[in-house]
Amino acid sequence: MNQRKNPQGGRAAPDTGPTHKPERLQKIMASAGLGSRRALEKRIKAGDVRINNTVASLGQLATNGDIVSLDDKEWKVVATGSKHRNLVYNKPTGEVTTRSDPQGRRTVFDSLPQVQGARWVAVGRLDINTSGLLLMTTDGELAHAMMHPSNQVDREYACRIFGEVNEEQLAKLKEGVMLDDGPAHFSDIVSAGGTEGNRWFHVTLLEGRNREVRR
Repeated sequence: MNQRKNPQGGRAAPDTGPTHKPERLQKIMASAGLGSRRALEKRIKAGDVRINNTVASLGQLATNGDIVSLDDKEWKVVATGSKHRNLVYNKPTGEVTTRSDPQGRRTVFDSLPQVQGARWVAVGRLDINTSGLLLMTTDGELAHAMMHPSNQVDREYACRIFGEVNEEQLAKLKEGVMLDDGPAHFSDIVSAGGTEGNRWFHVTLLEGRNREVRR
């Protein structure tokens, strides 16, 4: 789908996912990176999605040339022969993992190659002060599958701790602690050396909540 300028003058976003024949609307939208199929099905049921200016129904088919509307944005379904692309991006500190930033800071998408008839989706996020590898894909369904906690995809981080951490504290972090947005725990913690008062650990999460490791 190609995003069109919305009726209220919003800025068009990069191209999104392709189709060749009539397919279920939620599948096309998920492939474009607009959400998981389950989440999009809920939006369709709630009447939030329109196709050709008519409220869409669950299971409705869409094809080339159809106009899909959601959240005051519009996309045109287009057919291309392109396949999904994936790459690994080494994110430096100072970049934000968002498509656009109101503060004008550099985003991870600024460095990616342009794709026709598709758009890049980041699998998870790293905050502005964190560097590391990010998987980028044009396959929205793959991205949502990898990010969903039920699929148990490991996310490993290297953390530096100023001070000492005892075995009891490490055990508690693996058993679970309460954060502002609910319980959280590391599935694995491995000491990675360092000096006294300046220790490194490799920690693993099975989810990707905002600044979860730092918190």
